[in-house]
Amino acid sequence: MNVPLVGSMLALAVGTYACRLAGPALRSRIDFPPRVEKLLEMGAVVLLAALALTMALTEEQGLAGVARPAGVLAGGVLAWRRAPFLPVVLTAAGVTALLRLLGVP
Repeated sequence: MNVPLVGSMLALAVGTYACRLAGPALRSRIDFPPRVEKLLEMGAVVLLAALALTMALTEEQGLAGVARPAGVLAGGVLAWRRAPFLPVVLTAAGVTALLRLLGVP
């Protein structure tokens, strides 16, 4: 067993748990100005959008092709139109599968 690796994993686990506990514990003690709270909310949305785009458009070291982004776009349109979660996911998967079945990469 690789002791430094296990030690590093334990240190990261303890640090992650401590950060998760610090949020609720410190929330009542720290007041942010409304502008900072709005920026933090917008930052979370931007990070989530960046993650979604990265996962939708890339595969390994290159672009994912056309089928996956087309499926994500179809699901995104339904989500924007406030469709329920299950139809959004099934539509995205269906569009991607259909395009791949037709030979679109």
